[in-house]
Amino acid sequence: MAQKPAKAPGVSRLRRNGAAKRLTRAFFARDVLTVAPDLIGATFLVDGVGGIIVEVEAYHHTDPAAHSFRGPTPRNQVMFGPPGFVYVYRSYGIHWCVNFVCEPAGSASAVLIRAIEPTFGIEEMKRRRGLEDIRTLCSGPGKLTEAMGITIAHNGLALDAQPIELFARPSDVEVVTGVRIGITKAVELPWRFGLKGSQFLSKPFAPSSRGA
Repeated sequence: MAQKPAKAPGVSRLRRNGAAKRLTRAFFARDVLTVAPDLIGATFLVDGVGGIIVEVEAYHHTDPAAHSFRGPTPRNQVMFGPPGFVYVYRSYGIHWCVNFVCEPAGSASAVLIRAIEPTFGIEEMKRRRGLEDIRTLCSGPGKLTEAMGITIAHNGLALDAQPIELFARPSDVEVVTGVRIGITKAVELPWRFGLKGSQFLSKPFAPSSRGA
């Protein structure tokens, strides 16, 4: 069995810090367009490796770009279950992408995690990706899953139980919004959210992007 990476320095302090509130499944039992911007600035860890969420996209079941739009399939079944679980899928047959299921069971809505700022387990992430540039380690949905070791094995796992940990952002942050990336349907919807000024985004937001 492969040895799990050592916990990065500072993770134990984060867990003990009373100000670092853990996010539970109840956090995700809300409208996906409310959850998505609230995730910006939160810390996302898998086996102690990860960082600060700086970019996400929301997908609602009424949205033709959502995997759930045409109904349940073996691939997207997790989206139709209760909120607060992980939905992992393969993109273009190459990269894994990780999503957080939101809204009551049956809604089939989720938030795609597009980019994080690496803060814990950086050396492990560099090893997994074969890169040294910290700014490009997790600057895209496929990049961050490779760096964090996320695969289909994580599909259906709870977001408030090991090996996954989520901590609420410690303070308010400035969130910008824009249109989603790499889709061909519902391209006009401003359902991409990011941390203003972050150097770790998958793609910069247009100058005309709105603050949330």
